[in-house]
Amino acid sequence: MKKIPTQVITREYSLARKVYLMSKFTVLLLLAFLEVSASGYSQNTFTLDFHKTSIERILRYVEKHSDYVFYYTNDELESLPSLDLHLKDITLPELLDSLSSRLGIGYQILDNKLVILGRHLQHMQDHRITGRVTDSTGKPLAGVTVRVKGKQIGTVTDADGRFSLVVPDDAVLEFSAIGYNRLEMPVGDRQTIAVSLHEISSALNEIVVVGYGTEKKATLTGSISSVKGSDIVKSPAVNVSNSLVGRLPGLTAVQGSGEPGYDGSTIRIRGINSFNNNDPLVVVDGIPYRSLDRIDPNSIESITILKDASAAIYGSEAANGVILITTKRGKVGKPQIGLNFNYGYNQPTRIPKMADAATYATMLNEIADYAGTPEPYSADDIKKFKDGSDPWQHPNTNWFKEVIKKWSNQYASDISVSGGTESMRYYALVGTKFEDGNYRRSATFYRQDNFLINLDANVNKNVHIGLDLSGREEYRHFPTRGSGEIFRFLMRGKPTMPAYWPNGLPGPDIEYGDNPAVIVTSATGYDKDLRYYLNSNLHLDINIPWIKGLSITGNAAFDKGFQFRKLWQTPWYLYTLQGFDSAGNPILIKGQRGYDKPQLTEWAADNTTVTLNTLLNYEHRFGLNHDFKFMVGTESIKGYGNNFNAFRRFNSTAIDQLFAGLQDAYLNNGGSGYINARLNYFGRVNYGYKEKYLLEFVWRYDGSYIFPENHRFGFFPGVSAGWRISQENFWQQALPFISDFKLRASYGQTGNDRIDEWQYLATYSLGNFLNGSYGYGLSVPYYPFVTNGNVENQTLYESRIPNPDVTWERANQTDVGFDATLLKNKLAVTFDYFNYIRSKILWYKNASVPQSTGLSLPRQNIGKAGNRGFDFSVNYQDQAGKLHYQIGINGGYARNRVIYWDEPPGAPKYQQTTGHPFPSSGLYYVAIGVFHNQAEIDKYPHWAGARPGDIIFKDVNGDGKIDANDRVRSYKNNIPRFTGGFTAQLQYGSFDLSLLVQGAAGAENYVFTESGEIGNFLESYAEGRWTPSNPDANKPRTFNRNNEYWASQPNTYFLHSTDYLRLKNLELGYSLPAHALQRLGFQQFRVYVSGYNLLTYSPHYKDFDPEASAGSGQSYPLQRIVNVGLQAHF
Repeated sequence: MKKIPTQVITREYSLARKVYLMSKFTVLLLLAFLEVSASGYSQNTFTLDFHKTSIERILRYVEKHSDYVFYYTNDELESLPSLDLHLKDITLPELLDSLSSRLGIGYQILDNKLVILGRHLQHMQDHRITGRVTDSTGKPLAGVTVRVKGKQIGTVTDADGRFSLVVPDDAVLEFSAIGYNRLEMPVGDRQTIAVSLHEISSALNEIVVVGYGTEKKATLTGSISSVKGSDIVKSPAVNVSNSLVGRLPGLTAVQGSGEPGYDGSTIRIRGINSFNNNDPLVVVDGIPYRSLDRIDPNSIESITILKDASAAIYGSEAANGVILITTKRGKVGKPQIGLNFNYGYNQPTRIPKMADAATYATMLNEIADYAGTPEPYSADDIKKFKDGSDPWQHPNTNWFKEVIKKWSNQYASDISVSGGTESMRYYALVGTKFEDGNYRRSATFYRQDNFLINLDANVNKNVHIGLDLSGREEYRHFPTRGSGEIFRFLMRGKPTMPAYWPNGLPGPDIEYGDNPAVIVTSATGYDKDLRYYLNSNLHLDINIPWIKGLSITGNAAFDKGFQFRKLWQTPWYLYTLQGFDSAGNPILIKGQRGYDKPQLTEWAADNTTVTLNTLLNYEHRFGLNHDFKFMVGTESIKGYGNNFNAFRRFNSTAIDQLFAGLQDAYLNNGGSGYINARLNYFGRVNYGYKEKYLLEFVWRYDGSYIFPENHRFGFFPGVSAGWRISQENFWQQALPFISDFKLRASYGQTGNDRIDEWQYLATYSLGNFLNGSYGYGLSVPYYPFVTNGNVENQTLYESRIPNPDVTWERANQTDVGFDATLLKNKLAVTFDYFNYIRSKILWYKNASVPQSTGLSLPRQNIGKAGNRGFDFSVNYQDQAGKLHYQIGINGGYARNRVIYWDEPPGAPKYQQTTGHPFPSSGLYYVAIGVFHNQAEIDKYPHWAGARPGDIIFKDVNGDGKIDANDRVRSYKNNIPRFTGGFTAQLQYGSFDLSLLVQGAAGAENYVFTESGEIGNFLESYAEGRWTPSNPDANKPRTFNRNNEYWASQPNTYFLHSTDYLRLKNLELGYSLPAHALQRLGFQQFRVYVSGYNLLTYSPHYKDFDPEASAGSGQSYPLQRIVNVGLQAHF
C-alpha cells in the first residue's frame, strides 16, 4: 500500500504536491506502456466482514488477497469514519462503488492493478462506462489500452476483453493495441459500449518460425513463405495438404484423387529438382518426419515453408524444401473453450459425359463399316435405345449416374480448451471428422478421431518444461475393388448394358464378373484399414543464469504408428437375361461371381521413431548496435518396425476370422521388419548491425544409414545476407513512402538421401517353385530353380549388383530477392529469383552398360540437373469507412532441365532429354489435323493404310515418310510450372467474406479412353467425330480399342494442356455483435457458409478435372464441397 505521510503534506505542501504529481506521473507513464494482457479485475471477488474498521485496514486486506495496489494521501483517508462492511462475493469495482457512495471519495483503476483514491476524483463518479473489446471475428482482446481522450484516465482490458472506467460526461474513448487499428468512440449517455478492432498486419514485427527456432521478419535473410492457421481453416477440405495451394508462393500441390482417406496432394516446393524423390521434409513442432495430411486444421497456428539455403540447417532432408508446422499453445488467462463444427456435402467436380446408347450403337456400326463387317445394331435397335421402349433388351444406361450419387455428406467438429497462468499454460483439442464416398449404397467412407495436448510450465524463472501429446485414429472402409478399377469400369461401361434390370436385380457383368453398381457396395465383402498414431515430445528449456543470453533446449520425441488391414472377399451374384417365358416375363439366371470360396487377407504393421536433440543457444546485444545469435545442436533419429500378413480361404461367409480358415495348399503367412538411423550435428550464427546489415551462416553435418561407411556423413553449409537499405538516410529522404526495403541473397548446399536402402550391399533372393500367383490376392514371382529327381530345391542367387560408392545427392541453391513495405505498411511486396543445381543424382548408365544381363544394375551418382524460376507475393490492406479489406496475389514459376544423364547417343535433338525439362511425359507423333478426304492423304506423307478421318502425323524430319524418327519429345508433365493465387478478405460490421482464386499453368495430361467394343466414348468426341456425312470435322473417325495406328501410337492429339483457373475457396460469415455476446455469455459466436472447388475454367481440358493427375478418368474424382458451420468461444 502506497501512502503519503500527513505531516509531509502539512509542513511541505509544495513538496507533497510534487510527490503526488510524481506518483501520478509514474502511474500514467506505466499506463502509456501497457499494451500487454492482464488478468481482469472483474474476475476477482472478495467476501468482507468488518465491524467498525478503518478504510486503510480494509484496503490493506484487499491488497493482501489480490494483486491491487492503492495510491492515496494520509489526510484523505484518516479523516474518514470507520465502517461496518458485510459483503459477499463482490468484485473490486463493486467494493469501490460502495466505499465511494458511503464516504464521498473517488477512485480510478489503472492497468487492472493500480487504484488511485482521493476526493479530487469525486467529480468523475458521475459516469461509469463498462464495455468489451473484440477483434474482427468476435474474439475478445486482452491488453487493449482504453483512455479518455485528452485526460490522464485509462485502463486495459482483461482476459475477456472487458473494461470498466469512470469518465466525464463528454468523454471520448481511445482504444489502441499493438497490431490493431486505433479507434476513437464518444461515450455519450451510454452505460455499456462494444468495440471491434481490426488487425493491421505488421510484417516487420512478425515472428516467423525457421529451422530450430524463430526469427523476426524484419531481420530475416532467408526465403520463406507462411500462412496462418486461421486462413487454412477457411477451406472445408478434409486433408490439410489440399488447403495450401494458392496461399504459399513457391508451393505446388497436385491432388491425384479425391477418395476419402487417400485424398492427399503431391507437394512440390519450387518445382521438380531431382530424377528421384522430390518430396519436401515435414517438421511438426520441431520434430521431423511427421505427417502433414491428417493434422486437424483447427490445431494449427501456422505453416511455414523454407525455400532456399535457410533449409540447409536440415541438411540431407532439405534439398526439396522444408514445411514447418506449428500447433497452437496455451496463453496466460482464464480457460477459453472453443467449439468448431461444420457439416456439408461433397460431389465430384467433374464427371465425364459419355455417349448414350443410341450414339454408342451407331459408332459401333461405323467401326464395322470401316472394317467391312456386318453392323451389330439395326436401325430398329438404335430407335429402341433412343426412345426407351424396351428397357429389358435395349437399355440406355448412364453408368456414372447409376453408381455416383448427387451429393455425399461430410462433417468435422472439435472442441478445445486453453489458458493458464504465468507458471502453467495449456492447450487441448479433441476432434472428429467423417467423409462419405460418392457411390450409391457406398461401402466407402473415412473417419478420423484425433486429440492434441500441449502443456508448458515454468519450473522457475530459468527452467521451462513442456509436454506435447497428439494422437489419431484413422478408419478407412472400402469395397474390395480399388477406386482405379471402379472408375475404369465406369469409363468402359457400355450404355447398352443394364446396371440393374427393370425389376431392381443387378444386371450382368461388364467384364471379369464385375458390375460397377455392385462392386462399390459391401456385396463383395469389405476392405477395412485401421491406423493409430501417437506422437509425443518432452522438451526442456534452461536459461543459464550466470551467462546472460545462454540457454539449452532439449527434445525427446517418441512417435508410434500401428496399422491393421483386413480384406474379406466373398462371392456375389449377378443376373443374366435368358429370354422370356411364354407369358412374356423375363427369365433371369442367377450366377455367382468372384472367387469360388470366401478368402481373407490380413496385414498388421507397427513402426516407431525416436528423436532426440539438444540445442545450445546464445543471444546477446553488444552495445546499442550489434546483435549476435549463436546456436549449435545435435540430433539422433532412429526408426524401426515390423509387419505381418496372412492369407486363408473359407468354406463359409459366416465367420471372417483367421482361425476359421481352411488349412489347404493356399494358406500363406509372411512378414518382415526394418531399422534405420540418422545422426546429425548442426548450427547457425546470426549477426546484425543496427538491424540494417544482416548475416547468417548455417551448417549441418549429416550421417545416414543409407550410405556405406566411407560416405555415411555429409557436410551441408549455407550463408545468407540482408541489407535493409531503407534504413539508410539517403533512402529515407528520397523514398519516404517505402517504409521498409530489404535486399536478400543466399547460397547453400543441401543433400538428399531419399533413395533405395542398402544399395551398397548385394541383394540375394531365394528361388521359389511357384510360377505366377495364387490368384487369391498374394502374388509370388517366378525365380530359377534346380531339380533333383522329383525334389525341387530352392536356390540362392544374386539379384542386384551393389554400388559400394553410392553417396549423397547435392543441391547447390542460389537465391536473391527483396521484401518491401509501402504506403504506411499497407502494401507488402516480396520477390525471389532462384537457381538450383542438383549434382550426383543417382541414375542408370543407360548408354554404356547393356541391360541384357538379367540383373538389376545399380544406379550411380552420375546425374546432374538444374532448376530456375521465381516466386512473389503482393498484399494490400486498408479500410474505407466500416469496410476493412485485405487483398493479395502470389505465384511461383519453376523450369528445370537435365544437365547430364547417361543418354543413349544417336537420337535427334528433338527427342533428346539433355538440356530440356524433366520428367518428360514421352515421345509423341505431332498431330496436325485430320485427313478429310483421299486427296489430302495422297498429298502428304502418311502411315500405311491411312484413310479419311485418320489423324495426320507431321513429317518432322522431312524425309517423306512417317516413322519413329518423327516422334517429338514432350517436355511437360502433370506438375504445373506456374501456380498462383488471389486472396481477398473483407469485413463489414458483423459480416466477413473471404475467397481464394487459384490457378496453374504449364502442365499436360494424355487423355485417351478405352473405347469401342471394349468401352464407351466421351460425348465430346462422339459429337464432333469425322464421318462420311461430316467430312469437315476436326476430330478423327470412330476407332475400336487401339486398333488404328493413330490410336495405338502416342500422339499430341490426345495430349491436352491442363491450364486452369478456379474458385478454390469462398466463405461468408456472420459474427454476433459484442452486446449480443455479452447477453449470451459467449466471447465469439460466428456462423458461416463456405465452398471449395466451386467453379473451374480450363479451356483445353473439359472432360476431367484439370488438377487431377490422371488423364484417363480412371481415378476417384476430386471433390466440390459446400458446407455450413459455426465457431464459438466462451
